[in-house]
Amino acid sequence: MRVSKCIGCEAFPCADVRHECYIVPDVDVQVEKLKLAMISEAAPPDPGDYYYAKGKPLFQETTVQAFRDAGAGVSSIQDILKLGVYLTTAVKCGKTGYNIKAGTIKQCSEILEEELALFPNLKAIMLMGDVAIKALNYISTRIGEGRVIPAGSTYKIRRGRYFHQGKRVFPSYLQAGPSFFIEKSKRRMIAEDIAGALKLLA
Repeated sequence: MRVSKCIGCEAFPCADVRHECYIVPDVDVQVEKLKLAMISEAAPPDPGDYYYAKGKPLFQETTVQAFRDAGAGVSSIQDILKLGVYLTTAVKCGKTGYNIKAGTIKQCSEILEEELALFPNLKAIMLMGDVAIKALNYISTRIGEGRVIPAGSTYKIRRGRYFHQGKRVFPSYLQAGPSFFIEKSKRRMIAEDIAGALKLLA
């Protein structure tokens, strides 16, 4: 199944994102084999840096390194897919500044909800950063389950046990982008969180 054929935005109602950077995963996957969804923040300013872009995109570089830090023997996004891990963003357009407005995250969470529903065998969801955490909370509240992740600093809440529709949820830090290589303490915590999630797939 090619994900980009199943989900997408048609109206582009959000004013605080770069619509020219809009990307949904244009990747052909075997949905029954995907057990973990890793959701990061937003599409990159350069489409060539996206997870599934050709060559050596930045999102691939930092994410592969995060999985290697966690003990996974991977060297590409395809290797990560073979582990049963699907990669996407909570917001499908690029950012215009440091923050993304709550209304935009809520709007785009409707697409994310449809996207996650494509994968019936998911066991866990990783939320890489505050935008992803907010997006899943919007989804969970919309379907009547209330917030999945409580308010608070990520370092305080990341060790808690959270669930969304029976799936284990891991709140963590953003692994996609140049900041991953700068913040060593967060890099260590990301590795711990990925390792914990991968144990559920064994």
